Amino acid sequence: SRASGVSIPTIKFYLREGLLAAGRRTAANQATYDESHLRRLRLVGVLTDVGGLSLAAVRRVLEAIDDEHLPLTEILGVAHRALDDPWTITDSAVPAALIEVDLWLRARQWDVTPDAPARSTLATTLVALRRLGWEIGPSVFDRYADHIDAIARDELAYVAGTGSREAAVEATVIGTVVFERAMAALRRLSQERHSRDLIGS
Repeated sequence: SRASGVSIPTIKFYLREGLLAAGRRTAANQATYDESHLRRLRLVGVLTDVGGLSLAAVRRVLEAIDDEHLPLTEILGVAHRALDDPWTITDSAVPAALIEVDLWLRARQWDVTPDAPARSTLATTLVALRRLGWEIGPSVFDRYADHIDAIARDELAYVAGTGSREAAVEATVIGTVVFERAMAALRRLSQERHSRDLIGS
């Protein structure tokens, strides 16, 4: 608890919930823990505090990390789904918008799985913008997609070069969950930087 900054009740809760592996028993009510336990506590903290994930989502991510037979691409998919916060737009236009998004992705030659949750996010975004009177199609995302594509390629090149599976898995999860928040923050900061010059006070 002192080394991690995590309270004893929280650590006990994580142990009960299986988010933290049991330590090596030294007595009936005592156990020793090592650096791997500290790393796991830090990872859980980052996923919940910075990534904003629920404990159920954290559990799914940790189970994927601990599955040594799971390919990195599938772990990436688990992290994506953990981040997914599906919108509750029940507009009948969403299925048609999803078809538009899929055609746009195909035209960009982005080969993604049919159940990738970000597809639905883009479709519901289109529907929401159209509700506001924006006459737009998926091409409104072109500029963003060009920049994001370069960033994503660089991120995954870094993951591929980490050397060990453990480092690659951690880089995949942290890069996906934490840097998602960082990119949104950078965009807001840049908007503030340019706002006075471009739109006035």
